[in-house]
Amino acid sequence: MNKTVQLQDLGLKDYKDTWDYQESLFKSVVDAKIKNRREALTLPTTNYFLFVEHPHVYTLGKSGDMANLLVNEEQLAEKGASFYKVNRGGDITYHGPGQIVGYPILDLDNFFTDIHKYLRFLEEMIILTLAEYNVKAERSPGETGVWLDVGTPFARKICAMGVRASRWVTMHGFALNVNADLGYFDNMIPCGIRGKAVTSLNVELGVKEVSIEEVKEKLLKHFTALFEAEFKYAVAGL
Repeated sequence: MNKTVQLQDLGLKDYKDTWDYQESLFKSVVDAKIKNRREALTLPTTNYFLFVEHPHVYTLGKSGDMANLLVNEEQLAEKGASFYKVNRGGDITYHGPGQIVGYPILDLDNFFTDIHKYLRFLEEMIILTLAEYNVKAERSPGETGVWLDVGTPFARKICAMGVRASRWVTMHGFALNVNADLGYFDNMIPCGIRGKAVTSLNVELGVKEVSIEEVKEKLLKHFTALFEAEFKYAVAGL
């Protein structure tokens, strides 16, 4: 079992270019597993973790409803935003500057073969990170992601999640609002859930800006502990 994870920080990158890059890494891991099985090999598979910020973009998951995007193509262009239908779970979500997006491409055979546990661990990583800022975050029953003030009229989402998995290899991941422009969420029904707000860490802390790099360090610390993994910094091939 290989629990080393190749960490790549892509900076600000176009969504489609990053998606294509994810797909190439995902395929390389799946192909390696197929070869191992076919040829009775036990060669280790590689795990990846991508950090990225995207220019303004809306993405719709496989089971999503187009009606949850509240603007048309022309209005998207006016806002400098793009739109893609993607192959992850979940409904519609937004990515943009000031948001930490994480794409773990893991062979779960190296960790544990349980997608629900995987999602709960990603949520726990976010919850523990936010706790370091004295922000009490939690899960909302039946709704993937991380929320504040669950069960109250003030419930609001701070982190969205949507993943894809095949042969126990994962892709896509989470989007944590750190210094996000929340106005862009008004152009959709977030995750297809009506009547619930969205928030960002800087808003919750009442500050203009939170250090993105500091939040990333905390996320990696908690990921390492939860997954019993170690990170190796790598140069991105994108």
